[in-house]
Amino acid sequence: MKPAGFFSSEDRKHIEKAVHEAEQDTSGEIRVHIDGKCKGDALDAAAWVFGKLGMQKTKLRNGVLIYLAIEDRKFAIIGDAGINQKVPANFWDDVKTTMEGYFRKGEFTQGLVHGITLSGQHLKKHFPHQKDDVNELPDEISFGK
Repeated sequence: MKPAGFFSSEDRKHIEKAVHEAEQDTSGEIRVHIDGKCKGDALDAAAWVFGKLGMQKTKLRNGVLIYLAIEDRKFAIIGDAGINQKVPANFWDDVKTTMEGYFRKGEFTQGLVHGITLSGQHLKKHFPHQKDDVNELPDEISFGK
């Protein structure tokens, strides 16, 4: 199955709505990227996609990418330099653990929604929403091959 066909249109809307809602409380930017396969380490693949999507171009360097390779059952969460300067190394561990629980049951939409929501809550602590905040990155899911 191709990544773009993995989620129904209703599931996509649910995930994108979660991104939009999570970003209401933070100046951070959250993106979700779905790949089919991931050769090698998921974190390395996520870093490559992060750059390809231009996520490092946010004003505060506070972008977060949730990367999922559906066929290889791998995923990673990666934050930009602005986030990594402010948070401990294990910052994303609870988000990943929560998401893994859903993914093991095949509940990918629910896992992503919960991961996005938790990410927004974490980002709010370090990057609260500003009055002049603009949405710097699209909320839509991006898809690889």
